[in-house]
Amino acid sequence: MAELPCAEPLPRCSGRFTISTLLSADEAVGCEGTQLSGSSLCTRTFGYNTVDVVPAYEHYANSRGVGEARRGRPSLADLHSILKVRPWCKGCWPRFNGLPDTEEGAGEPSSAPAPEPVRFGWVKGVMVSIRCMLNIWGVILYLRLPWITAQAGIALTWLIILMSVTVTTITGLSISAISTNGKVKSGGTYFLISRSLGPELGGSIGLIFAFANAVAVAMHTVGFAETVRDLLQEHNSLIVDPTNDIRIIGVLTVTVLLGISLAGMEWEAKILFFLVILVSFINYLVGTVIPASAEKQAKGFFSYRADIFAQNFVPDWRGPEGSFFGLFSIFFPSATGILAGANISGDLKDPAVAIPKGTLMAIFWTTVSYLVLSATIVPLCLWGACVLRDASGSLNDSVAVGSPGCEGLGCSYGWNFTDCAQRQSCRYGLSNYYQVMSMVSGFGPLITAGIFGATLSSALACLVSAPKVFQCLCKDQLYPLIGFFGKGYGKNSEPIRGYMLTYVIAIGFILIAELNAIAPIISNFFLCSYALINFSCFHASITNSPGWRPSFRYYSKWAALFGATISVVIMFLLTWWAALIALGIVVFLLGYVLYKKPDVNWGSSMQASSYNLALSYSVGLSEVDEHIKNYRPQCLVLTGPPNFRPALVDFVGTFTKNLSLMICGNVLIGPRKQKVPEARQASDGHTRWLLKRKIKAFYTNVLAEDLRSGVQMLLQAAGLGKMRPNIVALGYKRDWQAAAPQSLEDYVGILHDAFDFKHGVCLLRLSTQHRHRSVLIRDAQSLLQHRDPLWGAGFLHRAPRIQGLGVQCGKKMVLFAAVTVVLRGGAVLMSAFPFAADPEQQASTIFQSQQGKKTIDIYWLFDDGGLTLLIPYLLGRKKRWGKCKIRVFVGGQINRMDEERKAIVSLLSKFRLGFHEVHVVPDINQQPRPEHIRRFDELIAPFRLNDGFKDEAAVNELRHGCPWKISDEEVHRHRAKSLRQVRLNEILLDYSRDAALIAITLPIGRKGRCPSSLYMAWLETLSQDLRPPVILIRGNQENVLTFYCQ
Repeated sequence: MAELPCAEPLPRCSGRFTISTLLSADEAVGCEGTQLSGSSLCTRTFGYNTVDVVPAYEHYANSRGVGEARRGRPSLADLHSILKVRPWCKGCWPRFNGLPDTEEGAGEPSSAPAPEPVRFGWVKGVMVSIRCMLNIWGVILYLRLPWITAQAGIALTWLIILMSVTVTTITGLSISAISTNGKVKSGGTYFLISRSLGPELGGSIGLIFAFANAVAVAMHTVGFAETVRDLLQEHNSLIVDPTNDIRIIGVLTVTVLLGISLAGMEWEAKILFFLVILVSFINYLVGTVIPASAEKQAKGFFSYRADIFAQNFVPDWRGPEGSFFGLFSIFFPSATGILAGANISGDLKDPAVAIPKGTLMAIFWTTVSYLVLSATIVPLCLWGACVLRDASGSLNDSVAVGSPGCEGLGCSYGWNFTDCAQRQSCRYGLSNYYQVMSMVSGFGPLITAGIFGATLSSALACLVSAPKVFQCLCKDQLYPLIGFFGKGYGKNSEPIRGYMLTYVIAIGFILIAELNAIAPIISNFFLCSYALINFSCFHASITNSPGWRPSFRYYSKWAALFGATISVVIMFLLTWWAALIALGIVVFLLGYVLYKKPDVNWGSSMQASSYNLALSYSVGLSEVDEHIKNYRPQCLVLTGPPNFRPALVDFVGTFTKNLSLMICGNVLIGPRKQKVPEARQASDGHTRWLLKRKIKAFYTNVLAEDLRSGVQMLLQAAGLGKMRPNIVALGYKRDWQAAAPQSLEDYVGILHDAFDFKHGVCLLRLSTQHRHRSVLIRDAQSLLQHRDPLWGAGFLHRAPRIQGLGVQCGKKMVLFAAVTVVLRGGAVLMSAFPFAADPEQQASTIFQSQQGKKTIDIYWLFDDGGLTLLIPYLLGRKKRWGKCKIRVFVGGQINRMDEERKAIVSLLSKFRLGFHEVHVVPDINQQPRPEHIRRFDELIAPFRLNDGFKDEAAVNELRHGCPWKISDEEVHRHRAKSLRQVRLNEILLDYSRDAALIAITLPIGRKGRCPSSLYMAWLETLSQDLRPPVILIRGNQENVLTFYCQ
């Protein structure tokens, strides 16, 4: 019953819209103090009193805004159940929907609201700042694009640029679609991929992407250090030597950048870097139109020349990197800055707007700049049309035009570079001099300043991005030993420990001191990231999930698939071994997360895909006709709470795992109002228990007035399409002699119902009760004796009924023993006691241990279609039972033993089961020993009518209300069958006393002709005194085995 607290009148609701705001002051009466699910509710929302609330943002948000009181819509119980108004007291209001209670939620404002973190808009945060354009305008633009143009020629350089732009543009469209499909938090690329594809791929790519950004810090820093080294070299002021100078300068530079990041001054530095880069571009363009001086001509610059353009249009491969994809691998890191803005998604005011706008605009403008700087657009003349590939830099190499012995294009301009070109000792020209932009520009120091700005800004962007991505990965706790780096400091939760880790990685790669060696390493990692981003977009689109609703519409799932494919292809074309290493790391990390199965649920597209596949195959399976060759034992296991019958669960789970369907059914008996919440709470806990136990099964429960009607519901409704149970598995009712007679009738009636619905039956009996069950009963009895003096005072009408209950508390299942005691006179006492047995001890069963070289004995006494053979065969295929030898026992006549054995061996060989040991039991019809017959008679004595063979009408009158009673005529009629069970038990004790498992054909009692107590006496007699587990199996008399191939 829902209760509403009432206290002082609360102010009217201030939601986004209410009709009560349009009412007059007299009509808009305040609330009577109701508070549901932690929120104040409007009365007279639509002109009348109601606890319903109007739509509001707060009802859908996972987290509250700073300083806002917690709000929530009323639960279904608040609206549907009878409301009980009670006085409200502070602190006594229950928590709804699992929301934690806080001081703010209790109505007390916090003493000091948390400071608002600094947020960036789309221009400042993504495009204009370091996050995209500055990261794209990096070291490759200034120091390697002229050299790439010299190697690949203008045409192939354009192709390299356009290929990179194609990949980055498609990726930009995909990242825009993903980022607009819901609220984006911190974590950037990792957050987007992991929440789209799930933790398996998201975690692996997050780790790789964070590492790639850390290495990119080293690449850009080495580019800066290389420029400083060249300046020192020009002035003969090297510190040690060219290589070690790069290392020294690089380590000092990255240390300063770390200080800038930790001090929070990165934005001021970005503005300066951006302006310097723009000025350097203008300075370079101005330099191309200034007539070349003699000094510049000596270095290969001749301003606008069509013949230079024609010569540089075709490739001229040189050196170990002299190949198309070798140059592509060096250039591609310059295009990786498109994700710099997305990587700080947590620092953006509105990531859904900022990421698409800023990223796509940055791609457009930087692409234009790269094309302009690499060749000619409209009238502009740049590297490819202005500078020769080889030049000596010496003014003494000037000659008269047309001088003999002069070779090369420089001869037509009065310069002879033939000697250094042939000896490959030229220091200048596009192919040899990395500082071509500085040489061509109007004022060289401005280009140097631009190089400083581009390299430092890119390094600073990666230095900020790597810790942000890694911090989000650490907080998700997908991998061990990395949580230490996830702690944040300050109002923006800065990952200072992540900064230090990035700093250490960057220094490690700075010590390589070779830009051309570092760039290809980054290319593969970034291409791998881009492939997964595009695949995320494609996969989310192709699953047709209703949750995929990006507000950015300018994307195509097929373009995203193309982008993912081309990224993987380029990875292998660049460096196949590096691609294999990158993919190997992804697969290893993927496998680890799949093995650990972290407790996260992000609504990924993988989950949507799993649903689509399951739905498609289930519907398709309905169109397939059944065939004996494809028969699978699909089991409905009557477990009750699965954790209370682990042996039964383990037994069925062993032979159905990765093979067929298993459904654990639970019948909840009791008042519907009480059991509905219990069923809902317990269902998830039981499913988690099955998963933790590595049982591949479904759990379902039904509410019913009694056990039998509940099982009838399960028999008819469990399953879907062709995936419906065909076998009912249940445990043996050990307490049938002391149990309530009606429960005995229900138990045997369940077996009849299973046969009526054409199900097979598999009944498991263990030699002792499950340990957890006995501990549960013992604990309940001791508690009951302590608390209830009637327990041992002789007032009990019959033995107490003890049931197991599971109550979900958070993520844990708390077990209770529910005890029902019926006293003499009809009074009923009910109690529930917590069960504190060790869950690990509860889980220990015989079916989880290695069986060694024992035997599995099958007593195939009656032909039930082959199910008695099939289940032990499937069990023997499992590793724990694989060493067991399977023996088949059949009944026969003593004078025809050899013929009958050969016939069964021949039949088994046709079934291809691998059963070679067959025993014929000839004395199955012999008279049992007298003491065993006497024990059987004593077993059924309490259930006999002792009617003296009266007629049927008299017997029915005596048995009125007691259908389980056995008449003398029924004892006589079934005497032969009863003695057969006694004799079979003797045979089992003789032949199978030391077996690991006994499987025997279940005898069937004819419905309406065999009393339930007599039938249970047969099962008791058949399986008593046996140490190994006994499985009584009966198929539905239809073939489950065949020796035909069609």
